[in-house]
Amino acid sequence: MNTLAYGLLGLVAKMPSSGYDLMLQLQPFWQAKHSQIYPLLAKLEQEDYLEFTRVLQTDRPDKKVYSITDKGRAALREWLARPTGEPVFRDELSLKAYCLWLTDRATARKLFEEREELNQEHLSMYENFLAELEQACEGRPENPSSPYFGEYILLTRAVNSIREELNWCRWVIGMLDKQS
Repeated sequence: MNTLAYGLLGLVAKMPSSGYDLMLQLQPFWQAKHSQIYPLLAKLEQEDYLEFTRVLQTDRPDKKVYSITDKGRAALREWLARPTGEPVFRDELSLKAYCLWLTDRATARKLFEEREELNQEHLSMYENFLAELEQACEGRPENPSSPYFGEYILLTRAVNSIREELNWCRWVIGMLDKQS
């Protein structure tokens, strides 16, 4: 089973969900497309890691809401006990930053201004998610036995990472401005 499969099991263990809902829940932490998620859900269901209930809908096709089985929960526990692999970092701006000496300052500045704007949007979104989570947990999401704990620490990590990248973008823009 691949990492995405275990991630889906973890999300479904917390709350039964449709494939679409799972894709939305994954977005902040793991990039996956419909074309990856739906075949994987079907495979997990065929192998008895998940089961589904069909929900009838009048205005659109019926949807499947997946829940985890005992076999899925056991596989998830085994995976959690294993060491993690090295993190994968892929960022086009990092590659472009390496090559900035090949372009003019205005073009370089624009790259970092665009990233700064994107990060500002993401920061606002994640801070709102964090505030909603804290409200849903009555201000106590930091309890490690809470089902919200993982989401809390990941959202906090995302907020801190975005703030750090905003600082980096502003620092680079400042250096570019000094050279103009």
